[in-house]
Amino acid sequence: MAANKYVCKVCGYVHEGNEAPSVCPLCKAGASEFDAVKAPKKGLDTNSDVYAIIYSAVVVVIVAFLLAGVSSLLSPKQIDNIRLDKKKQILASLNIKNQADAAKVYDEVIKADPVVNAQGAVVTENGGFEVANDAVNDDNLPLYIAEVDGAKKYIIPMTGNGLWGGIWGYLALNDDCNTIYGVYFSHAGETPGLGAEIASDKFQSRFPGRVVYRDGQVVLSVVKKVADESVEVNAVSGATITCNGVDDMLKRKLAPYNTYLENCVKTNVEPATAEAEAQVVEE
Repeated sequence: MAANKYVCKVCGYVHEGNEAPSVCPLCKAGASEFDAVKAPKKGLDTNSDVYAIIYSAVVVVIVAFLLAGVSSLLSPKQIDNIRLDKKKQILASLNIKNQADAAKVYDEVIKADPVVNAQGAVVTENGGFEVANDAVNDDNLPLYIAEVDGAKKYIIPMTGNGLWGGIWGYLALNDDCNTIYGVYFSHAGETPGLGAEIASDKFQSRFPGRVVYRDGQVVLSVVKKVADESVEVNAVSGATITCNGVDDMLKRKLAPYNTYLENCVKTNVEPATAEAEAQVVEE
């Protein structure tokens, strides 16, 4: 068994034994001047820096595992919410808003979501909904074909840049594939009361009836002062950079769809023309 230690409070002499000496051999102080020295506790010192580091590391690891677990559990729900929000935005471009069951309405209204290319060919009959924004290019153009009140509508997704971040939207065309039926725009963080107004009904209501293409070029524009109401839309006052971003987005994102839409016009018009001619012959 290890001996106890006693320290003289007067001179600092350390004595080892079962009890303090009656007299300090150095300073002759009595036994009452000796203090017992407590043996250090075995294990980690909770007041040390090492303990603080280890404790913090363990807590961080535990929290990380808990967060990873929660994220894994919630991930499917988050994905479902993102998909539902996207469907609501597409419906909003068709002037269909505030639906109790937007997913059901979407399935009823959207008849196809092909992927096309800039040459006018259909890459795949369905799958446009799954195309991520960063995967859109001239050979991979998502499109939505809807039917509203018995008439076809073509919805084109768009992304661009505003003043403070990303902007995006959907533009719906009538079955002439050139006249706007409706639009939806949103943003990541434009200035409230200024650039953020692109998401307002006031701004979006200016688009229906405007023409998108002339001679194969996108002529739809967002301008400060409208000179041609058939193709120009009034910009938001005080939000020049954001509206320039919308204008650039429209021109860049709509242009690749022109050839495909021209082919759709022929498909939509020719059957009606043939039916009319047949009726004339019968008469």
